[in-house]
Amino acid sequence: MCGAEVRSRVDAAWAVLDNVPDPEVPAVSVRELGIVRDVLLQDDDALQVVLTPTYSGCPATEVIAESVRTALEAAGLGPVHVTQRRAPAWTTDWISDEGRRKLRAYGIAPPSGDAPLSGGSAPIRIRPRAIACPRCDSFDTERLSAFGSTACKALYRCGACREPFEYFKPI
Repeated sequence: MCGAEVRSRVDAAWAVLDNVPDPEVPAVSVRELGIVRDVLLQDDDALQVVLTPTYSGCPATEVIAESVRTALEAAGLGPVHVTQRRAPAWTTDWISDEGRRKLRAYGIAPPSGDAPLSGGSAPIRIRPRAIACPRCDSFDTERLSAFGSTACKALYRCGACREPFEYFKPI
């Protein structure tokens, strides 16, 4: 295969991955969540897709791997090998701007973060900044539980519109 064909196949794979939904938050793709770390063409002509789960105990890891494999093979891009890369650990910084927008539209407050300091790290806060309600944008919110439907989310309620919502915790 020439370089252009390889690039075309890898680019096609990335485009397919834009449409593979996360099984726990189907409003965003696994690519928008930053779970897909790399797509490579191996010497045996198979595509290798490298995934980093949102956390090591994520119960959706196997479902995500199978969804990725199935979508790429259905698009005629197989064979596909899916591998896990746990280092560096996934971080909410890897969620794309489009992913953050889609989380908000879905009713989940995207992770709030501080801009990194000059050394590349964000300040550690004892009290997190106020979380904006994804429905009405009010900062009059309160945390009801440190955990929502999954360990990576917390449960909040808005004091303005009184609606409960989940907050995707920054990691």
